[in-house]
Amino acid sequence: MANPMNQFEVKTIGPKIEIGNFDISFSNASLFMVITVATISLLFIFATQKKSLVPSRLQLLAEMAYEFVAKMISETAGSKARPYFPFILTLFLFVLFCNMIGMIPYSFTVTSHIIVTFALAIFIFIGVTIIGFVKHGFGYLKLFVPSGVPVVLLPIIVVIEVISYLSRPVSLSVRLFANMMAGHTMMKVFGGFVISLGLVGGWLPLGFSVALTGLEILVAFLQAYVFAILTCIYLNDALNLHH
Repeated sequence: MANPMNQFEVKTIGPKIEIGNFDISFSNASLFMVITVATISLLFIFATQKKSLVPSRLQLLAEMAYEFVAKMISETAGSKARPYFPFILTLFLFVLFCNMIGMIPYSFTVTSHIIVTFALAIFIFIGVTIIGFVKHGFGYLKLFVPSGVPVVLLPIIVVIEVISYLSRPVSLSVRLFANMMAGHTMMKVFGGFVISLGLVGGWLPLGFSVALTGLEILVAFLQAYVFAILTCIYLNDALNLHH
């Protein structure tokens, strides 16, 4: 049975390029990120070329994505977050398409690597923190002091709140990475059972593989949704200072 972890191996495509101790070579991860961006771009280009009252399938898909994210932002972060709609939409679609393209056999799941998900999460964390201080100045620090807390407990609560705040990029990135990696590993394991057991004994693991594939598609969408909605919640804290 093939090693199920081999599917996560990052391989260099073309010449190896190094700057100091950093390897910036083009890899299979880079390729599938480019494919993801190109797919999203083409989807919206073709969907908006011939707009009509009776939408085509592509136009309907683009409009559904637009309205879904717009409603998400409105319900979680309010009207003040509207200027950040393009970023949230791009983030949601990038994670979603990376997850879905990774479901194609022999493709590469970009979001199964912690370095990718953490890079997205730390960018969101730094951006939201900057927005918070720009909007409220040092008043943004009130986020770490919940109202109604007794003075005796305040030092402990502030420490807990600061740790919770600083752990946001870790929890945001690990949740996506762990779910995608675990799901794809299980799919590979059951796929290996189907091949090794053959036609006689492979029917049961084949059934599990089909069910797991359906579940993984659902997880791919849910993880993109969770990633986007948590970003909206963090943005809400920065804009409205709710706590």
